[in-house]
Amino acid sequence: MATENKNLSAYNKDEIPNASDLRFGIVVSEWNDTITKGLYTGAVDALLDCGAKSENILRWNVPGSYELTFGAKKMLQTQNVDAVIAIGSVIRGETSHFDFVCSAAAQGIKDLNVAFDVPTIFCVLTDNNLQQAIDRSGGKHGNKGTEAAIAAIKMAVLGK
Repeated sequence: MATENKNLSAYNKDEIPNASDLRFGIVVSEWNDTITKGLYTGAVDALLDCGAKSENILRWNVPGSYELTFGAKKMLQTQNVDAVIAIGSVIRGETSHFDFVCSAAAQGIKDLNVAFDVPTIFCVLTDNNLQQAIDRSGGKHGNKGTEAAIAAIKMAVLGK
């Protein structure tokens, strides 16, 4: 369970395909940037650890998590990438805006996976408070960016 004090992002590098011949796109939300910076760092560190070349990692920024779908779609349409990671963070507030943004981001990423033959990985934290987001973006529960990078490698290889 994620509420335990446990790092959920550990991986066995020997079980991950080598990423040296793969190109990755990462679309990052600027909203809640202290969280998305941590997720991005976790993703890039894991990609590099698994053999990806820094020149084969492309980053685009978008204003918020709602815009991740459009940014990822444009990347899929215009860049030669083997996988895209969509990174965002939505923290519950006092209105239903949280629900709409989370739902749109999840559905949008799902739609990209149906429409394109290149995988788009969902790395959007949907937390109740800032501390939960901190804990999951490099804190006590690990880094969901790391997990997204491992998923991107596996799915890119699956798609080849």
